[in-house]
Amino acid sequence: MGFGELQAFLDRGGPVLLVIMATTFVMWALILERLFYFRFAHKQVAAEAIAEWRSRSDRKSKLAHWVREKLVSEVRAKAEQNVQLTKAMVALAPLLGLLGTVTGMVAVFDIMAITAGADAKAMSAGVSRATIPTMAGMVASLSGILFTSGMDRTVNRSVQRVEDSMEID
Repeated sequence: MGFGELQAFLDRGGPVLLVIMATTFVMWALILERLFYFRFAHKQVAAEAIAEWRSRSDRKSKLAHWVREKLVSEVRAKAEQNVQLTKAMVALAPLLGLLGTVTGMVAVFDIMAITAGADAKAMSAGVSRATIPTMAGMVASLSGILFTSGMDRTVNRSVQRVEDSMEID
């Protein structure tokens, strides 16, 4: 698909398609950031928290339990960073697609009112403007859902490993 074909596709989808495209770009930038975090930084964050816990001489007192909870919470917060925002974008994509459907159908109804239904070519452009954003919103959302469900499991497993590594005397 060349640049001209991409431009024509974006034109057929209307302005909402550009918003869906921008939302999807940001969503995938956040997804890639999380993948890089777990690939390159999370092990170090977890190791530092575990080392800090193990360096404590007191691991029995109420204060020690609070310190342990704090360390685990910090690891969880770093692991979950931007995951909720990504989930929001996953939920937003089909809603933006629905907005594109509504605006496209309004265009169809305008054309029908002006031409009394005689201009089928103009009506098909409106229908295209209604369906393309819906499809794009669903594709964006589905791709994000696959990530967020896997990321939730990854976060929970990694935090549980950190918690299990912090033995209580």
